[in-house]
Amino acid sequence: MSAFEKPQIIAHIQKGFNYTVFDCKWVPCSAKFVTMGNFARGTGVIQLYEIQHGDLKLLREIEKAKPIKCGTFGATSLQQRYLATGDFGGNLHIWNLEAPEMPVYSVKGHKEIINAIDGVGGLGIGEGAPEIVTGSRDGTVKVWDPRQKDDPVANMEPVQGENKRDCWTVAFGNAYNQEERVVCAGYDNGDIKLFDLRNMALRWETNIKNGVCSLEFDRKDISMNKLVATSLEGKFHVFDMRTQHPTKGFASVSEKAHKSTVWQVRHLPQNRELFLTAGGAGGLHLWKYEYPIQRSKKDSEGIEMGVAGSVSLLQNVTLSTQPISSLDWSPDKRGLCVCGSFDQTVRVLIVTKLHKI
Repeated sequence: MSAFEKPQIIAHIQKGFNYTVFDCKWVPCSAKFVTMGNFARGTGVIQLYEIQHGDLKLLREIEKAKPIKCGTFGATSLQQRYLATGDFGGNLHIWNLEAPEMPVYSVKGHKEIINAIDGVGGLGIGEGAPEIVTGSRDGTVKVWDPRQKDDPVANMEPVQGENKRDCWTVAFGNAYNQEERVVCAGYDNGDIKLFDLRNMALRWETNIKNGVCSLEFDRKDISMNKLVATSLEGKFHVFDMRTQHPTKGFASVSEKAHKSTVWQVRHLPQNRELFLTAGGAGGLHLWKYEYPIQRSKKDSEGIEMGVAGSVSLLQNVTLSTQPISSLDWSPDKRGLCVCGSFDQTVRVLIVTKLHKI
C-alpha cells in the first residue's frame, strides 16, 4: 500500500479540560459525545458535547459526588439513549442525560472502584435482554439487568481461598441469539477469563504475563470471532475465538504495539478487521487483521484446533506526551473517533480512506 493510499489519522478538534478524563463515548445516532472523569476537588463529572461547525459546544455539565471511571450506552434503547456509569465508590448508575439530577437506576454494585463497564442487548445490537457488566478492584465481575433492582443476574468472584485480583477490563460477546452470551474479564496479573452466561460456567482462561488493560470482541452480536487483549509492557494479543481446543484453548497472535502500556483497543464498527490501539506514550496505532488461509486444522490426535492470522500496522500517530486512556469510534460516521488523554485533553479525530481497505 502506497503512502497515498494509506489511511491518515487527522486531529480534527482538540480541547483542554479542567478535570481528568477517564472515559469518553459517542451518543448513538448523533454528533454528540459524553466525557466522564473527576475534578481536582474530588467530585465526578459528566459532560455532553456536540460537534458544531468544526468546534465543540458544551451542552450539559453534571457534577456528582464520586469520580466517574467508565460508561456505556450498550444496554440502552436507541429511543432512550441512557448512559450507564461506574464510579470510584463502586456504584452503578444509569442516567437520562435530558434529566440527570437523579439516576433512573442505581445500585451499590461493588465494595471498591468500578474499573470497567460494558453493555449489550441495547441499540439494536445483539440478541437477548439488555445487560450491563461491571468489573471492580474488589475482584468481582457482575452482570446486571437494568429491569431488575438491587441484585446482579450473575456474579463471578474468586472462590474461597483464592486471591482476589483487580479486574481492569470487561467485555460482552457471543450475543448472536436469545440464549448465548459470554463475558470476558481481564485482570492485573495477566489473567483472562471467559465466562459463559448461558451455562453460568468458566469456559476458558489463560494468562498473558502482564496486566490486561483492555479487552474487546470484534463484534458483540455474532458467534465469537476474534478477541483483542491489550496489556502493560506494550503488547496486544488477538485470539481466534472460532475454534476452542480442549487443552490448548484458542489460537492467538501477539504484537509489540507500543513502547509502553496499551491502554485501549477499539474495533471499527464498519469493518471488524480494523482496530485502533491507544498507548501510554500518547500514540494511536491503526491495525488490520488478516485471516490465515485455513482458520483451523487437526492436531496429531485429530482434534480441531484454531490457526491464528497475522496483524499489520496501517498507520500510527503521536497525539500527546501523556497516555491516551479512553477511545471510542462513532457508530454512525465511519472514521470519526474521540479520545481522551491524561494531559486533560479530548481530541476528535478523523481517520481517512478506511473504505478502501
